[in-house]
Amino acid sequence: MNAAEVPVVALHGLVKRYRRAVAVDRVSLQVARGQLYGLIGADGAGKSSLMKTVAGVLSYEQGRVEVFGQYVDSERAAEPVKARLGFMPQGLGLNLYPELSVEENIDVFARLRLVGRDELKRRKEQLLAMTRLDGFRRRAMKNLSGGMKQKLGLICTLIHAPELIVLDEPTTGVDPVSRRDF
Repeated sequence: MNAAEVPVVALHGLVKRYRRAVAVDRVSLQVARGQLYGLIGADGAGKSSLMKTVAGVLSYEQGRVEVFGQYVDSERAAEPVKARLGFMPQGLGLNLYPELSVEENIDVFARLRLVGRDELKRRKEQLLAMTRLDGFRRRAMKNLSGGMKQKLGLICTLIHAPELIVLDEPTTGVDPVSRRDF
């Protein structure tokens, strides 16, 4: 099987528990390169737990998780995978820095993801224009509306051009026009 045929995500019998409560119960699925996959379910159905497991930020009790063909069974095993994916957790700006400006937040995430200066400049301008946040680059994150925080979170998720993007309820708190932009 060549690299293009290897599923980007492959879950086999995934089980995640929180004490006695089963959040994810023997889920198996595959996501191919270039495929868009959505999870729909009630609150508490395990969607966020499944996404956090795929992103390598949550352990699991049973099953097998493979991302880019790499078996992810520990924090150490997840490290090479994390470099290739972008994860935007659920919640308005939970992964952002409230005191930093829009631009400073982007720069921090770019440095964490080892984006070069020239590439950062190009990507930042493109993403700020795409999300219509270019006029707000000096505004502190804490002073943004909910939708603007989500857009900033998206920019920070995409700044290193990840091969896999995991978005957990990305349009929460976003107005209808911005939702269409997403």
